[in-house]
Amino acid sequence: MKNTFLLSLRLIPALLSIVLLSSCREDFEPRLSSGNLEFSRDTVYLDTVFSTIGSSTYSLKVFNRSNDLISIPRVGLAQGENSKYRLNVDGLAGKTFENVEIRAKDSIFIFIEATIDLDQDKNALLYTDQLQFESSGNTQEVALVTLVQDAIFLFPSRNASGIKETLEIGTDASGNPISVEGFLLEEEQLRFTNEKPYVIYGYAGVPSGKTMQIEAGARLHFHENSGIIVANEGRLLAHGLLSEDQQVLEREIIFEGDRLEPKYGNVPGQWNTIWFTPGSTGSLQHTTIKNSQIGILTDGHSGNTDRNLELKNVQIYNSSAVGLYAVNAAVAGENLLVGNSGISNLWLRQGGNYSFTHSTFANYWDQSFRNTPAVQIDNFLETEDELFVADLEAATFINCIIYGSASRELALTSVASATFNFQFQNTLIRFEDTFGDFEGRPNYAFENESLYQDVLLNSIPDFRNIARNDYRIGEGSAAQTLGNTTGSTQVPVDLLGVARPERSDAGSYQAIQFEN
Repeated sequence: MKNTFLLSLRLIPALLSIVLLSSCREDFEPRLSSGNLEFSRDTVYLDTVFSTIGSSTYSLKVFNRSNDLISIPRVGLAQGENSKYRLNVDGLAGKTFENVEIRAKDSIFIFIEATIDLDQDKNALLYTDQLQFESSGNTQEVALVTLVQDAIFLFPSRNASGIKETLEIGTDASGNPISVEGFLLEEEQLRFTNEKPYVIYGYAGVPSGKTMQIEAGARLHFHENSGIIVANEGRLLAHGLLSEDQQVLEREIIFEGDRLEPKYGNVPGQWNTIWFTPGSTGSLQHTTIKNSQIGILTDGHSGNTDRNLELKNVQIYNSSAVGLYAVNAAVAGENLLVGNSGISNLWLRQGGNYSFTHSTFANYWDQSFRNTPAVQIDNFLETEDELFVADLEAATFINCIIYGSASRELALTSVASATFNFQFQNTLIRFEDTFGDFEGRPNYAFENESLYQDVLLNSIPDFRNIARNDYRIGEGSAAQTLGNTTGSTQVPVDLLGVARPERSDAGSYQAIQFEN
């Protein structure tokens, strides 16, 4: 005990000196800022947002490079409480803050958001304000800039009880109605122009017997859990035009999410789908669909002699589930390009009648999350309670590319109680049967010319840039000159409008020489 006590006595002077030194540190006596703050940027760009839709959160870092603890008398927005911007300074929300302290050689974060409501007669507005740091005799400013775009907003109405409008889409096993949040488009809403973008909340329903027409250059943006439903005997016409500059796509029709910030540009699953219910029809041309859960869902024959869905020069990208999902449907695709899907690019279920010419199905979704092929074809659909079977009348692929990061990007699964008619002509397919697991299975008898004619297996298509969904092929592509005259006659130009020769290249594009 004596030794311990003596040791404590020896420590007392040292402890006292530490306390005394700490009490004298200038770090605990804040000095007023003299305008010598530094910032991570001199302008904060909040990118483009739609009117009335909140922005993402952006950050600004404020540095105190001095050796003193400083106090900033006022930090706030130049427009004060009238500003459309919102701040969070060191964990506190507001628009104006007093006596904000920053320790010596330290920094703080300021987070910035905006929700801006435009006047109805303005198409776009550059909204600005300044984030001010007031000091004695000196004020430093950081500019805040947001481009706000006006739009036409379509959404379900609410009744007197505040309950949102819904659309019935069927019944469950007990006969109870199944509904989704949505609304039927009125007569004056059925024509979508290219004058302003459209922002849709919930499902926009095309009524039975009505046609929704979308003009070339129109932009449709969907909020989370939103989409389009086309009712029985309803019709959707989306006829864009070929854009001269494929980077701009000014005449294309584009379906995408309602977040315009660049970081959302390739985020899958931001909205639901374009849904063609049984008995509905559609025709899409020069149209791009991206970042949905299912790009297009078509369910059931229309009963018409013609195909119930025609897709010409259509691109579908970044679907979190399936790019084109068809259940006992009738679909014709020409220059159809489907890239990167969480499950499959194309899934044809429970039979139907299909033809795809000069189309590309390329899936490079992360293999740690995807264990399904780019193209799946079945003549059945199995639920928990029942097995639905229907004839696959035809599934014809002419001059196509089916490829991706998986070793097998094609699955053909059938039950004997229904027909299963398919054929691949002059098509490049990735299907590596390394261990012979598929030998002897009739659906994969690649030597059977009644099923596979001039098919090329496991050769490199040489896509230009899969990370950017650029599936143009190079002059060294195995798909070059693979196509037959049937396809080039039926689809004489590629997705970019380039003329196809008699001996064309497989896929949606003619080969080009890549620039370094």
